[in-house]
Amino acid sequence: MSTTFAPVDLDGVPAVESFLDRMGFGHFDRNSLSAPIGRNEIWAGSTESGREVFVKRLVGTGDDVRDRMRRLLAFERFAVTLPPHALRGPVFLGNDTAERLVAFTYLDGARSGAELMVDESFDDELAGQVGRAIGLLHGAEHPGPEELDTTPPALPSLDFLQGLPPGMFDNLGFAELQAWRLMQSDAQLVEALTRLRAAEAAAPKVPSHCDFRVDQLLLTDEGLYVADWEEFRLADPARDVGSFAGEWLYRSILDVVTTRGDEEGSGPEEYELTHEAILSRGVAKIERLRPKIRHFWRAYAAVRPDMDPGLPERAAAFAGWHMLDRLIAGSAQRMRLSGIERAAAGIGRNILLHPQKFVTALGLEVTP
Repeated sequence: MSTTFAPVDLDGVPAVESFLDRMGFGHFDRNSLSAPIGRNEIWAGSTESGREVFVKRLVGTGDDVRDRMRRLLAFERFAVTLPPHALRGPVFLGNDTAERLVAFTYLDGARSGAELMVDESFDDELAGQVGRAIGLLHGAEHPGPEELDTTPPALPSLDFLQGLPPGMFDNLGFAELQAWRLMQSDAQLVEALTRLRAAEAAAPKVPSHCDFRVDQLLLTDEGLYVADWEEFRLADPARDVGSFAGEWLYRSILDVVTTRGDEEGSGPEEYELTHEAILSRGVAKIERLRPKIRHFWRAYAAVRPDMDPGLPERAAAFAGWHMLDRLIAGSAQRMRLSGIERAAAGIGRNILLHPQKFVTALGLEVTP
């Protein structure tokens, strides 16, 4: 499965190689370059010095880039104080704020968590390792709001649930508009998301990644890393926990239309995928993958004995939101929403409406 593209031509972005020169690495060997998938412009490869380097140029509006750069750099300052085994990123090499550039050691050959998930080599031990790493990040001493961002993450946006800004509306495709209309027309869902944002605002705030997905996990022989710290801030820890649970929940629903984990002769091609069949297979698929969440959660809880008691329920709600967030993200890639995407969104909706009922089902129950 390819996860890279051809990078933007460096002749059109001379600031990149000037940046590398100032850091003492020399120019990229252009034959070595690749561009891992991401919302930013990326160049990854070997330099004249022999150093493997990953350069990212942040893409967005001026204010957005400024805020993301500020949060990213705040994380790098904070990261040097983290305990061993806490969640961290690849080695930071430098930045050029004016040119919107940051550089890290390129982990050539690293496998992403998404790859491991798809080929079913993301085992329970690794899930526990991730849980412990996130728990240590959340439990780490931090410098407080003087150094770290405390603004709430943008999504789920209660304003967008009332109506999309004209500029945003005009730039969305048909499937994206479908996704937003589904949510905006659902009064119970809007009420549930309003409750979640209120609970989030009242929750204790800890150092959090706030944009966590398994495709950002990078596994090498040297250890576990996570990329993309541009949303890092003091936030409700339930966001990161719920995102991990939501990733596995979403994978389980996508697997409804695959033979992954099926006994021979019991795959989806053996019968019509009615609504009832989707629900039945969805339950079976969730049961199969729930141990990943449970191992993650037990390792997380073991290093966070003082976590607030409301965290599991909020994490369940954020797992539900993750399903809707994936609906929005996926809708940008296609013309119409698929049936399986709608089914995943429906499950996320049910969790958001009654998160307390899904804590145990998701493997997030508090254990002695």
